Parts: sequence; structure tokens; C-alpha cells
Amino acid sequence: CGRGARYRVAVHPDAGEVDVSFAEVNGQRIRFEDSGGSGPPLILSHGFLMDREMFAPQVDALAPEFRVITWDERGFGETEFDGQPFSYWDSARDCLGLLDHLGIDRAVLGGMSQGGFLSLRAALLAPARVRALVLIDTQSGTEDPDRLPAYRQMQQTWLEVGPVDELAQTIANLIIGDPVLNEQWIAKWRKLPRETLRAPGDCLLDRDDITDRLGEITCPAIVFHGTADASIEIDKAEALCEALSGCAGVIRVEGAPHASNLTHADQVNGPLLEFLRSVD
Repeated sequence: CGRGARYRVAVHPDAGEVDVSFAEVNGQRIRFEDSGGSGPPLILSHGFLMDREMFAPQVDALAPEFRVITWDERGFGETEFDGQPFSYWDSARDCLGLLDHLGIDRAVLGGMSQGGFLSLRAALLAPARVRALVLIDTQSGTEDPDRLPAYRQMQQTWLEVGPVDELAQTIANLIIGDPVLNEQWIAKWRKLPRETLRAPGDCLLDRDDITDRLGEITCPAIVFHGTADASIEIDKAEALCEALSGCAGVIRVEGAPHASNLTHADQVNGPLLEFLRSVD
């Protein structure tokens, strides 16, 4: 996995050694982790304001049977982002470029919220490279117009003064909704330079609608959705699954908020493992 990347090795409690690396992809220096091994590859893409560590419960459950790759998308985590405007089509190309960097021809693509947005677009850009899709609390359409003004105001406040207490708690409750986890992620947000949220926020709020193209995606898919998700209603998950010809169904994650794989991993990991084992 050369190509200019720099490696450090960290020890994972359940999966042995994990390669912790940077990859030069599309003008970004992308931070990723690769559990390694000879198992079928799975690349997991995080949600808005999250980073690769939101998939720790899935890495624990899936590696080493599967080779699990997690990464920080533009504007988040430890990826060195150029700060320029981008779209989820660009993020999809980042995901595919990271697979190129790792020498992986085909993989299962999994994503939570914006990670799902980019994974769906990757499946449209390069269908032959996507073995299957794991879609978590995501959808195919644009942002709800009724929510846009409030979300744009949140973005503007963040850019002006950062994640002050009231704003940070509001957002954390929307995404996570667990007091302990809320504080852990708010601490991460406070380390991010305020201005880095401009381009990712615009990307999120101005995204295009790909609903009319879902019929082009024929690979196996599974949809997970928290029943308490206040950011994306579960009926959008059901519509997404219905439009994907290979969808195995919607797994309702009872009581889970937007980041259902993080907060309710016990309900996600079993069906996820079963699905991955079924993919040819």
C-alpha cells in the first residue's frame, strides 16, 4: 500500500494489529484505518460531524472475518482537507480512490447518513466495484426544505462562534442522544477549526436528489434505521429499500437515534454480519 502514504501501527483489542495510514487521494490527505487480513473488504463511511471512530463497534464485531476499512471524510477527523467546495460525488470518488490506494478492486460499501449519500453515488459511478451496500440512517433525496433554514442557521452560528454549549448539545442530541457519548463527540467538535465546517455543511445542505437513479443500482443492499431518528424519518429508509432492487429489507433499530450503529450496535451487528456472510 505504498504510493506516498505514511504508516503507524496501533493495537486493536479484538482484531490484532491495525494499520493506521494516510492516503493521498484527489488532493486530500485521507486518514484511514485498515484491519487487514484476507477477509472480504468492507469500507465504512461516517456521518456528518462524525469520523471513522463511530464504527468502532462494527470493527470489533466484524474483524478479522472481514477486512474493515474506516476513514475520515473531507472536513472531519484527521483527514487533511483543502477546504474547497465539494459534493458527495467528490466524496464518492474519494472512497473509490482509497480503494485504489489499497489495491482493492471490489468491496462492500457501508455508510451512515452522509456516508450513505456518498456510498450510493459510488455505486452509480462504479457499479462493478461495489459488491453490496450497507445503508444506515440515510436516504437518496435532498434536505427537507422545512428544516433547511434551521440547519443553515446552525451552520452559520458554528462558523461564527463554534460549537457553543446550546448548539453542540442540540446537534449531539439529534445525532447521538446519549449523554456520555454526546460529551465525547462534542469534545472532538471543539478541536475542529470552525471554518472547516463551511464546505462540508454546504455539501450536506445543497446535495442533489438521486432518487430517480436508484433503479440503476442492482447490487445486494441492506438498510438499517433507528426508529427514534429525528434527522431522517424511517419512511425514507423504507422508500430507499423499495427503490433498490437488491435490498434485503429494512432493519428497524428500536429506540435508536440517527447514529444507530454507534448507540445500538447490539441490534445492528448481528444482522449486518449475517448480511455480509450472504454476499457473493
